[in-house]
Amino acid sequence: MAKRYDQYCPVAHALGVVGDRWALLVVRELMQGPKRYTDLADGLPGIGTNVLAARLRDLEADGVVGKKILPRPAASRVYELTEYGLQLKPVIRELALWGARSLGPPTPEDELFPGWLVNPVDMILGPVAPPGRFEFRVGDEIASLVDGVAHAGPIDDPDVVVEGDAAGLYYLFVERRLDGVTVEGDRGLLEKLLDVAPQPLPA
Repeated sequence: MAKRYDQYCPVAHALGVVGDRWALLVVRELMQGPKRYTDLADGLPGIGTNVLAARLRDLEADGVVGKKILPRPAASRVYELTEYGLQLKPVIRELALWGARSLGPPTPEDELFPGWLVNPVDMILGPVAPPGRFEFRVGDEIASLVDGVAHAGPIDDPDVVVEGDAAGLYYLFVERRLDGVTVEGDRGLLEKLLDVAPQPLPA
């Protein structure tokens, strides 16, 4: 199957670079910083090792991804987005907002991949968040937002902590429902975040 489209068109060219299955999800994973091959495989359950290797190779050839060796004692090889690759962040955010229109709430049957929580916190909430320190907890997953910058894991002295299951967090931001979460700290600050959070309109 040919990867490139026989058209002189920037959309066709972009799809030739990141349109293969799993390619944008690899980019999504690397938006959180450099990762080892095994970290990427863990964050993308269902991807075959041969497919992951092929996507990394192609993304590197197209200047989207680079690799480096971490200093000792780690000395691990990691993959990271280039400056060109990082420019995909607003593209992925808009794609996420578009997908949320028809995604619906998570169900008990949905498998949430490790580290899933930091991605929507970063992509959806980060660009619009008011100044402050937010911490979100869903089971073993914790993601934080400090003055619009997302972090995986907890933070010191959060202004507000929101805890619940995945569906509770969904309904908090989509329907402003508090019955599926517990809130500790500055509820007024949480209200400010809810006021600016994008709403998934009906598809």
